Amino acid sequence: MKGIAVTLSWSESDARAVKMARMLAADAVQNAGNGHPGTAMALAPVAYLLFQKHLQHDPANPEWAGRDRFVLSIGHSSMTLYTQLYMSGYGLELDDIKQFRKADSLTPGHPEYGHTAGVETTTGPLGQGIANAVGIAMGLKHQAAIVNSKNYSDLFEQQVYVLAGDGCLQEGVSGEASSLAGHLALDNLILIYDDNKISIDGATGLSFTEDVSARYQSFGWNVIEVPKLQDGDVDLEKLDAALTAARSHKGSPTLIRMESTIGWPAPQLQNTAKAHGAPLGAAEIAATKELLGLDPDVNFFVDEAALAHAREVKTRGSEKSQTWQKRLAEFEANESDEFSRFSEFLEPLDSASLRDALPTFEVGSKVATRKASGKVLNALVKLSPQIWGGSADLSESNGTLIEGATSFAAADYAGLNIHFGIREHAMGAIMNGLALTNYRPYGGTFLVFSDYMRGAVRLTALMNLPVTYVWTHDSIGLGEDGPTHQPIEHLAALRLIPNLSVVRPADANETAAAWFEILNRAVPAGIALSRQDLAVVVSAEQAAEGVARGGYLLHAEADASTTLIATGSEVALALEAASVLNGSGVKTNVVSMPCVEWFKQQSDDYRESVLPSAHLKVAIEAGASAGWYEIVRDGLVIGLDHFGESADPNLLFPKYGFNVENIVRQVQQAL
Repeated sequence: MKGIAVTLSWSESDARAVKMARMLAADAVQNAGNGHPGTAMALAPVAYLLFQKHLQHDPANPEWAGRDRFVLSIGHSSMTLYTQLYMSGYGLELDDIKQFRKADSLTPGHPEYGHTAGVETTTGPLGQGIANAVGIAMGLKHQAAIVNSKNYSDLFEQQVYVLAGDGCLQEGVSGEASSLAGHLALDNLILIYDDNKISIDGATGLSFTEDVSARYQSFGWNVIEVPKLQDGDVDLEKLDAALTAARSHKGSPTLIRMESTIGWPAPQLQNTAKAHGAPLGAAEIAATKELLGLDPDVNFFVDEAALAHAREVKTRGSEKSQTWQKRLAEFEANESDEFSRFSEFLEPLDSASLRDALPTFEVGSKVATRKASGKVLNALVKLSPQIWGGSADLSESNGTLIEGATSFAAADYAGLNIHFGIREHAMGAIMNGLALTNYRPYGGTFLVFSDYMRGAVRLTALMNLPVTYVWTHDSIGLGEDGPTHQPIEHLAALRLIPNLSVVRPADANETAAAWFEILNRAVPAGIALSRQDLAVVVSAEQAAEGVARGGYLLHAEADASTTLIATGSEVALALEAASVLNGSGVKTNVVSMPCVEWFKQQSDDYRESVLPSAHLKVAIEAGASAGWYEIVRDGLVIGLDHFGESADPNLLFPKYGFNVENIVRQVQQAL
């Protein structure tokens, strides 16, 4: 902090507002009977300082495009955010604070995106918020570079503020994301690390003794340290100066390592693990109120004058957003080309343009679906700057490389190829941040490594974000890399995540149709693609109609008694087996089911027409059989419930029963 001037303007009304916020947090947790009061009490002045004096925001217009973003990565301390949303005038009122953690309230235990105005992202799983913020910062940088305004660059100088704790920094995803942020020199990112040295088990020294400042310096971050005051409270003057310095700092993101005392100023429980995750108790709360000069017998006390003072930020915020909108209008009038590029980030994707851009593939040709996906993706990125992404160091293998485009880098924020590095978990969480910044992001890795990113995938689905996970090398078809890289249980496990569409196309034309459906629906999705070449067995027209249904009749026989259901590389196999069965007198239909989730959304009549109740139904997929029995009922599942091995896939498939002879034999035995 040496050499940084202290300029904090802090009134008695500000001090009273902070006292009120501290005790509203304590009372809310006490009233709920559970929660995390200590951090919210300690950080009340920090959050108030941000919302009142640093964040560019408009409480009356939470979606204002020109706003700064605030991410509460320590989501368990949700009252830190809720008290400021209440005091700033975002629409939360005292009754909402009283309903903390209650059913149907606007103040759930952890902040939920889309549920409460002013919540930028869902947080709770520690470290995710930091990685989301890196994605938001990347998106803002990319957008500004794509727009490339000559005279209105000030419209695109938003900052991203993150409040994180020891737990966030211990989780690996935060390290992955922070490393990338430093590499990319994201100077629009400011991370406040609440260094209170307490976690649930006790002192963080039990397991966490690293030099966090040195780690972040090694990541390439600017680091500012703010020690706490002698009495244990946050040093607001130094924090204010640090925030001012961080906003003006160029060339790297900033970590503000700020000391606090958890539970401050509770007389008995401050600086203890007991203040972390449980109510303080009526006696301790009363004693704390007395220390702050408040009536110990009054719960949920509101200082009306202090509240009115805090809500003046609505007027200031409205003035700022109106000024920004006027400047935006000037931008539109004076730089129409650049403005049109900006507006493309806000407009919905055009269905007709998406459909027209799709390449088609000749039936009978052979192409790996990962390669077909790459061709489709290269065509689609030309339609909108919202379609943006990359890979976790596998861009050519995943088919995510945009040909002829530059890489997104500190020297070129307009680059179209994001190199996430071997950071699958961070890639997923960063893509969530990009989706929160008006992007339709995609990111590629091998399907087996979806395990590494599952926490982020789950949050994609929970927030209903239009993120596309490109998962290639989708089965034992991977071959010689062996069981460590051959996904077995992954499709079944991913299908268990609510609200996630898992699409495994049969061939190149289904792959193109899958991309159209994913983007047109704007849904959380993963597309599972083959390493090996697959025969094109579906026409582009049939794929367009069928994939939209999730499952469809690819081959129908009059008076059929059996239906083979397959996905991905097994669809062509099912067609071969059906041909043999039909030749032997067993009338057999074939259903391609690229997306079980979309098929389940169809009407009962449609599903019955595709999978008649009277038929013997046989599911064929080179993965775990779990989940398919819901589809086939008392039918058969030809799946794979053990690990594979390192060998040529042409040997592995028949060895494990994925051949015509085994399918025909099992069907005939069942009949």
